[in-house]
Amino acid sequence: MIDLKLATESWDEREYQAIERVVKSGRFSMGKEVQEFEKKFAKYFGSKYAVMVNSGSSANLLAIGALFFSKKYNLKSGDEVIVPAVSWATTYTPLQQYGLKVKFVDIDLDTLNLDINKVEEAITKNTKAIFAVNLLGNPIDYCKLNEIAKKNDIIIIEDNCESMGASLNNKYLGTYGVMGTFSTFFSHHISTMEGGVIVTDDKELYDILLSLRAHGWTRNLDSNSEIYTKRDNEFYESFNFILPGYNVRPLDMEGALGKEQLDKLEMIVENRRKNGAVFEKLFSDIEGIRIQKSIGKASYFGFAIIVDENAKFTREQLVNELRNQGVECRPIVAGNFTKNEVIKYFNYEIFGQLTNADIIHDNGLFIGNHHFDITDKLKEIASLIKNLA
Repeated sequence: MIDLKLATESWDEREYQAIERVVKSGRFSMGKEVQEFEKKFAKYFGSKYAVMVNSGSSANLLAIGALFFSKKYNLKSGDEVIVPAVSWATTYTPLQQYGLKVKFVDIDLDTLNLDINKVEEAITKNTKAIFAVNLLGNPIDYCKLNEIAKKNDIIIIEDNCESMGASLNNKYLGTYGVMGTFSTFFSHHISTMEGGVIVTDDKELYDILLSLRAHGWTRNLDSNSEIYTKRDNEFYESFNFILPGYNVRPLDMEGALGKEQLDKLEMIVENRRKNGAVFEKLFSDIEGIRIQKSIGKASYFGFAIIVDENAKFTREQLVNELRNQGVECRPIVAGNFTKNEVIKYFNYEIFGQLTNADIIHDNGLFIGNHHFDITDKLKEIASLIKNLA
């Protein structure tokens, strides 16, 4: 048995001590541990502000909501947002929930990210934003994408939930757009059990995020808020609502865990990169498959494998062989999202053909990467595939 899981925990006694610290404090709801983690997270990634929420999905929801209620960006129902055809469901659902028109653009078959050339062709006068996704730890070429966005006066938001720690030109992913979202769910680069983070350099967006995170109230806004001037009356401001918000606050325990995990992120990403180099060396020339090609400094969430249409084996056969050997695998996120039944609820348009997204949908899978050396397991998986071919 090869026995390779999709994800493993990276906790040690420090995380359990952090949990115990919170338990002893008697304060379980969002408090100083979350605030300290947010400051530490923002500093690590070079952003002015970070807002922790209960999941990466909620991070996406609040990011879109912040643009919707912003006077500066003023996204409105019916505006068009370009997205890659391959991503996770909650890249798309906030757009549907805020009444935006979703324009699906095909991906590049090498990087598995947005095909930037097609993005430029897809832009119309109604296009207001691009929700860019860094898939499986791999950067988009933001040099080109930012040029396109600037030329057309378009907002870029980054869904960086799968790519914490990845960088391009010495700048972390998640900091190229007006906001970037991260996930700290168990299977991601750092784990706070459940959790997500939004980073931004924009004070107005930051203030909106703070309000939306907690019911739409004013309690967490400071005296320099750009969206509301608080009264000098703490009693009044404790239950004062200005936006149609949510309750997506994290637990203080998750903030405490995040502080410990962030100290390990450099090690975690470095070891994932070492495994990534091994994977690319072993799998690049195997007959019958192709793999994701990394650019910049990827953080290798997992390893994508696409079975060629003329291969001697099918994806189903490969999946069965991997499972028989204890190798966990999954589709490449949601595949071509437009093939999911939920699409009937969307106001959407497909730009051109989604040829590459279809290939991923029908023939793609990914296996897990880890923060420790998995060279031997990757060698065994490579041999397994060669035997099929």
